[in-house]
Amino acid sequence: MNNALFSFQNPDNEPILGYLKGSPEREKLVKELDRQSNTEIEIPLIIGGKEVRTGVTKKVTMPHDHHHVLATFHCATEETVKMAIESALKAKEDWQRMPWEERGAIMLRAAELLAKPYRATINAATMLGQSKNPFQAEIDSACELIDFLRYNVFFASQIYSDQPKSDATQLNRTEYRPLEGFVYAISPFNFTSIASNLNMSPILMGNTTIWKPATTAVLSNYYVAKIYKEAGLPDGVLNFLPGQGSVISNVAFNHRALAGIHFTGSTSTFKNFWKTIGNNLDNYISYPKIVGETGGKDFIFVHNSSNPLEVATAIVRGAFEFQGQKCSAASRAYIPKSIWNEVRKHVEKQASEIKMGDVKDFTNLMNAVIDEKSFDNIMSFVNQAKTDKSCEFVCGGNGDKSKGYFIEPTLIKTTDPHSATMVNELFGPVITVYVYDDDKYEETLELCNTTSPYALTGSIFGYDRKAVLVAFEKLKYAAGNFYINDKPTGATVGWQPFGGSRASGTNDKAGSMLNLFRWTNPRAIKETFLPPTYFDYPYMR
Repeated sequence: MNNALFSFQNPDNEPILGYLKGSPEREKLVKELDRQSNTEIEIPLIIGGKEVRTGVTKKVTMPHDHHHVLATFHCATEETVKMAIESALKAKEDWQRMPWEERGAIMLRAAELLAKPYRATINAATMLGQSKNPFQAEIDSACELIDFLRYNVFFASQIYSDQPKSDATQLNRTEYRPLEGFVYAISPFNFTSIASNLNMSPILMGNTTIWKPATTAVLSNYYVAKIYKEAGLPDGVLNFLPGQGSVISNVAFNHRALAGIHFTGSTSTFKNFWKTIGNNLDNYISYPKIVGETGGKDFIFVHNSSNPLEVATAIVRGAFEFQGQKCSAASRAYIPKSIWNEVRKHVEKQASEIKMGDVKDFTNLMNAVIDEKSFDNIMSFVNQAKTDKSCEFVCGGNGDKSKGYFIEPTLIKTTDPHSATMVNELFGPVITVYVYDDDKYEETLELCNTTSPYALTGSIFGYDRKAVLVAFEKLKYAAGNFYINDKPTGATVGWQPFGGSRASGTNDKAGSMLNLFRWTNPRAIKETFLPPTYFDYPYMR
């Protein structure tokens, strides 16, 4: 019997590899990019550890070369969703009884597999299937994914060690049970690490999942699922169901054993999920846990004590990296008139030097947006701004989808702080700047706070500490992740737990204990050593 008391150590973050010319990691990645580019694979469903092919198929193509097919994947049907739910419920009996440190060991082995033998595999799949450059893939599908796995084991050890007080008369314990039923994980295209964590954080805590990956991220997500099986995850604990969201959700939301939903995606979709769950409450065994990270209209607010070059670089990196396809991407900025011209000059220079194209060309900062629907939506706002008299294009404004879904890095200056691109989430490489009078700093802070329904990320630039503190207070609820003199992106697991509120989600902070707590159903246990033998109390005698 293993009766050791486990307390896993606080891990170090996975080192970010540089992919410099001549480096071994670059050579491995280039080789793997070539292999995956020249290999078209078939992706099945994975239910109870078995591959299932439905015959209803779709193609995986490169966003930067949408005629190039990488894979064909099978889509879930109502029948296979029912099979997956039953598989998850059956597997849960043994999984929740497995000692938690053994579950943790599987997570740590998976992290090592990703860090070493499969690093190039998962990075190449993310680059090709989701159009990321090497650095963006490395910090996502390698480092952040690995960090989630390792830190979550550490966080779980802290949760399980948190026990109530006992004395000579009684023994008190808290059992952190998993939820009663299955967890439905719906993941986005933009981060392979998020897709993994939406499953593995509930799974670590003893739950089992059915996983609906984004159709535009099936390739990398399939490799992730296979790596977890190799790491020792028992069959049925994770069930991989690519396909149409409405088909999968129709079955999952109407099943009485739905215990939780872990979601990253659009605000409108999440609201519909919440309404559906509310309408079905009478059918469920218990109230499902609803955890979601949704939209954002993330801001950079600038005080006139800022360094203009630092502000410009934050705008370029924050808005244009990964084509603005981050929930945290900078999408609006408020800049004082006194330094606007200098900031503008630096942005124009840096934006003009950005290269855009195929992910195999490592000199490209930017690649393609994910698909035609995204391209058309972003360009509709850009083209609308071209007819808006309040808007002036500082750079960019053009798109081309003939081969890949490419949109230029675009900065719009507006005189209307409520213009369409200042208010709506675009999820693309477009940022809009409102230039304000220096003496209207606090008034403009209030404008920033109230313009958007979202509250995910935001940043304040300035070296006047008093002014920074004013912003810190006035924007208290405008962002769940707040940055001082930095772009509003780049949260690191174990350093900046991530999530926002208002229309940006439930703020359950992925990358912290707070998220893991949501996947537990605690039971308080009291054992009395000498129970009383008569009903009366001493004061009654």
